[in-house]
Amino acid sequence: MSRQVVWAVAAVVVAITAFHLQCAVAKTTYVVGDSLGWTVPPGGAAVYSSWASNHSFIVGDVLLFNFTTGEHDVAQVTKAGYDACDENGRTIGSIQNTGPASITLSSAGQNYFICTYNSHCSLGQMLAINVTTTSTPATAPANSAAPPGPATPPVTVAVPPLSATPPATLAVPPLAAAPRISPVVPPVSSTSSQSNETYAVGDSLGWTVPPGGAAAYTTWVAGKTFLVGDTLFFNFTTGKHTVAAVTKAGFDSCSNSSINGSIITTGPAKVVLEAEGKHYYICTITRHCQLGQKLALNVTAGTTSPSPSPSSSSSPSPPSSTPSSSSSPSRVGVTTFSVTLMTTTILVAFFL
Repeated sequence: MSRQVVWAVAAVVVAITAFHLQCAVAKTTYVVGDSLGWTVPPGGAAVYSSWASNHSFIVGDVLLFNFTTGEHDVAQVTKAGYDACDENGRTIGSIQNTGPASITLSSAGQNYFICTYNSHCSLGQMLAINVTTTSTPATAPANSAAPPGPATPPVTVAVPPLSATPPATLAVPPLAAAPRISPVVPPVSSTSSQSNETYAVGDSLGWTVPPGGAAAYTTWVAGKTFLVGDTLFFNFTTGKHTVAAVTKAGFDSCSNSSINGSIITTGPAKVVLEAEGKHYYICTITRHCQLGQKLALNVTAGTTSPSPSPSSSSSPSPPSSTPSSSSSPSRVGVTTFSVTLMTTTILVAFFL
C-alpha cells in the first residue's frame, strides 16, 4: 500500500471520528417553559407555542419538564392524542409522573407532549415541537495526495450550558401584592356614602390554577384591607373555571358539598362582600382547588361614622347675642349725636 493511500484512509477515519464526536456531544437540554416550568399556563396553550417557536430542536436534544411530583405529569402522545387531549391508547412510551422529568428527542418530525391530569391539557398544558435531524457533516478532502499531517483540523464543539437557554418571550408576572384596584376593572357604582373598592383577584394572573400553588393568592391578599361593600372581580374564561363561596371546612378540604349560595360558572364574575368576617372561595373544577385555586380573606366593617356633624354650627354664640353686639355702635352713635346737638343749642342761645 502506497504512502498516499495510507494518508487518504487516515483522513477519512479522522473525519468520521470527528463527525461521531460532534453528534455525541453537541446536544442541548431545554427547560420547557424556562422559568415558568411545566404547569397550567396563565395564558393558555399559546404560552408553550410561543416558547417552542423560539427554539430549534434536533434529534438527541433533551427536554426537561420541571414540575412538582403529584401535581403534574408528562406524556408523549400522537397528534390525535394531542388534539383531543386524550392519552388513552395514544401514548408514546410511558407517562412520567415524577418531576422534574427528562425526555430525549429520538425521532425527527412533530413531537407532542401533554399533562394527563384532568383538564390540564385543555387548559393549555400541552407542547408541540418540530424536531429535525443533525446537519450534514463536511465531506472529506478530495485530494488523496495530501501532505503528511492531520488531514482534518480538530473539530471544536461549543456546548452551551443549560443556563444559556434564551428566556421565553412570555413574561411571568410576579406574585407580589399589587395596587388595590386594577385600572382595567370597571368601577362598581355604589349608592352608599362609603367609597368602596373593586379588587381584581390575582391582578394580572386572574382566577386560574396558579403556577406557585395556593401561596399565590395568599400573597395577593397580604397587605390589602377588605371592607363590607367592596367587590371581588374574578377574571376567568367561561367553561375553564368556576367560583364558589364555601365554608372554612369546604375551603380546607376543597369540598363542593359546603357551598354557600350558587356556583358561578360564567366569567368574568363579580362578588360583593356583604358581611364581616372570613370569606372563602374555591374553583369547583376537579383538582383545581387542590392545586391552589382557592382564596381566603377577612372582611371588616366599613367606617360608618358620618363626616363631622353639623353640631359645629351650634358652637358659635346664640343668634341673640350676635345682633346685640352689632347694634351697640348704633346706639352709641345716637347718644353722641344727641349730646352734640344739645351742646350746639346751648352755645347758640348763649351768643344770642
